[in-house]
Amino acid sequence: MANFTWSYSSLKQYQNCPKQYHEIRILKNYKVKETEAIIYGKAVHEALEFYVRDNKPLPKNYERFKPMVDKLISIPGDKYPEYEMALTYNKEPCAFDNPDRWVRGIADLVIVDGSHAFIVDYKTGSNKYPDPKQLRLMALMLFTHFPDIQKIKAGLLFVMHNSFITEEYLRKDMDKSWAMFEQPLKRLETSYDNDKWQANPTPLCKWCPVESCDFNRS
Repeated sequence: MANFTWSYSSLKQYQNCPKQYHEIRILKNYKVKETEAIIYGKAVHEALEFYVRDNKPLPKNYERFKPMVDKLISIPGDKYPEYEMALTYNKEPCAFDNPDRWVRGIADLVIVDGSHAFIVDYKTGSNKYPDPKQLRLMALMLFTHFPDIQKIKAGLLFVMHNSFITEEYLRKDMDKSWAMFEQPLKRLETSYDNDKWQANPTPLCKWCPVESCDFNRS
């Protein structure tokens, strides 16, 4: 069995292109360039974290997000901004930096109220192609870290568009949710076991930082 740690973003990168995953995450030969959009997204996340956790006023250029976030703050329950979670291979809760971690992730905002909880993921990009699978993984980890939670409402909050894409998860459906990750994880584990990392040429190749790839078009 291969020994690796995965997250939703790393698994998605592997599915998009195993070679890119290998060059960036394992060999560390290249880095993903931080675009203006990425830098802006990190700044917004940090401002919202401080606002929710410390009641620190939002910078003037982010004040337009305040009504959306205030609605979240008004929800009853304990608030956990930028909540770090990790599980071992046996799907047991562990510390985020535990050497035996298998999967981990950070939820932008978690609200826990008894047997119910909320997960919110802030998005600063377009809401044209929402990807709620990340929420499902966060819900699975939250169920494991908080055994009393029975239902989770989760949402992608596209702050630039005042758009909220929501999902609902139940503890009784955890096995079904884990099954949705089995196939890509088996492929990832096979790549580690065999040290095979096939390139997957797509129109996105022209933005790929892996210059050594035959399909690189940058």
